[in-house]
Amino acid sequence: MRYANLSDFLARSGPVLAKGPVAVIFIEDRVEVESTLRHHLKAGFRAVLALAPEGIELPEEFADTIHVVSYTVHAPGALTSAINALIEAAPGTWYYYCYNAEYLFHPFCETRNVRELVTFQTEERRDAFLSYVVDLYAEDLTRFPDAV
Repeated sequence: MRYANLSDFLARSGPVLAKGPVAVIFIEDRVEVESTLRHHLKAGFRAVLALAPEGIELPEEFADTIHVVSYTVHAPGALTSAINALIEAAPGTWYYYCYNAEYLFHPFCETRNVRELVTFQTEERRDAFLSYVVDLYAEDLTRFPDAV
């Protein structure tokens, strides 16, 4: 489903945000967009949002599974503004956010999905948990100009 902007999404998304976890993918450019979305769908998020600038279109295969929100991701404070608006709209929902070409891996991700991770965290009465981001880039940017 496509939304004109974040306000439009928030006005129509009650059931989408009602139960998490929700992945929010900030799409900055066209690098690895499809693989990023596929990875997070497969990870078991109940909803995947793609916040993308105008002009970035997703393949038709995602039309029924990804909520695409037109959003100016390069504006100052864009990430903070979007995440704060989502939290305000659905406090208590677990959110994960990243940019395209970033992928979530968690303990036991080979055999457990992200919903099971969040269920465990909730049962342990944890509101958040420590994580690390490991950036991997191609060694030769001449050969791989997208750094992938």
